[in-house]
Amino acid sequence: MFSDRVTPDSQILYDRDPSLRVQKVAPYLTLDGRVYPAVVDGRVKWIVDGYTTSDGYPYSASMSLQAATTDSQTAASASTSVQGLLPAKVNYIRNSVKATVDAYSGEVTLYAWDPQDPVLQAWNKVFPSTLKPISAISGQLMSHMRYPEDLFKVQRTLLADYHVTSATDFFTGQDFWAVPNDPTQTGSAAQEPQPPYYLTLQMPSQSSPAFSLTSTFIPQNTGSVERSILTGFLAADAEAGDVAGVKSPGYGKLRLIELPRNSTVPGPGQVANKFTSDPTASTTLNLLNTGGSTVIRGNLLTLPVGGGLLYVQPVYVQSSTGTKFPLLQKVLVSFGDTVGFSDTLSGALDQVFGGNSGATTTDGTTVSPTPTPTPTPAPSGGTSTGTGGTVNATARAALAQALTEANAAIAAGQKALAAGDFAAYGTAQTNLQKAIEAAVAAEANLGATG
Repeated sequence: MFSDRVTPDSQILYDRDPSLRVQKVAPYLTLDGRVYPAVVDGRVKWIVDGYTTSDGYPYSASMSLQAATTDSQTAASASTSVQGLLPAKVNYIRNSVKATVDAYSGEVTLYAWDPQDPVLQAWNKVFPSTLKPISAISGQLMSHMRYPEDLFKVQRTLLADYHVTSATDFFTGQDFWAVPNDPTQTGSAAQEPQPPYYLTLQMPSQSSPAFSLTSTFIPQNTGSVERSILTGFLAADAEAGDVAGVKSPGYGKLRLIELPRNSTVPGPGQVANKFTSDPTASTTLNLLNTGGSTVIRGNLLTLPVGGGLLYVQPVYVQSSTGTKFPLLQKVLVSFGDTVGFSDTLSGALDQVFGGNSGATTTDGTTVSPTPTPTPTPAPSGGTSTGTGGTVNATARAALAQALTEANAAIAAGQKALAAGDFAAYGTAQTNLQKAIEAAVAAEANLGATG
């Protein structure tokens, strides 16, 4: 190697993966599959959650960590920072250690996040002086700490069964729950559970919104008929606070909204089907999914709002060739039986809540949006008698013209992206929006005239 930068003090960094470095330092820990970076005191540090586990805890149910922590994201991801846990069977798990790995130097620091854990205390005697106390965590680092995903996945898996308090119901398994499959995925990942999502929301028992880790439940499929209604919504307080050496008092608290057995609130799968079958949304998305563009549906999020549950899903468009990056184009919203579909979240909420974005909603009822007026027919002489005629032909011609203009706008947008001309891309997107609106109006005319 010929370089004037290599000196007798130079070192080679063999193990670059943050999880692997922590595993080398603390082999007794089971590490969370989600590793995330943070900027702390001007340096980039990877944060790794470590668990102490055991398979010998008395009178405790045993479960496979791999089965509990695999979801659609871990199944589809090739990244080492998004993984499920190894297929070990345990009946005891605690998030006892928070570790950081300096992204430049590779330095590993272990903090005793749960110093009362007897298993951690035993390991600390085997490997003395490797753990720093929680008091050594700075306020800036503490502000980036969050409730770990894999522990939450284990808890939601157990809660799916152990929310049942009746011995008879537990024995028959009639009221067991399951985490719904992810309706936004395709292929094998579509058969995996929906991942938990970090959201800032306000649960019914909270006085203000809080950073939380959330998940939903549907009935466990025990027969030939699968029920996809929503049965529960779980949220964990994920905010660790920003005080040096002190965890937030509510950190890790679980809150559950349990819906009545006779509830008909749709689950994520049913809502995804509702979005797909909505006439306005399907027409627009089919247009966006042509001309070298691909429609990407984002995470389907569930939020408690106004005594009910609100579903929100962003929709992105990405070029199939050239420079590829997703751009937010539309937002889908569902509350009760109403679907909103707009360029922005605010616009979709206005459609669902009758123009006030749900700010004053106090129960699960919805306000129907203002009906779209039926387009006025053409003047006499060109009016159809109800079997088609001039109005129908005019509407078909308008629809064909709008589709042609939409395809032209999509092609112009892709060409502008490839050339890096974002001004031209913005103009193309404006033209595309106008063409889509014209196509929707023409289709409405066709429906009105038979």
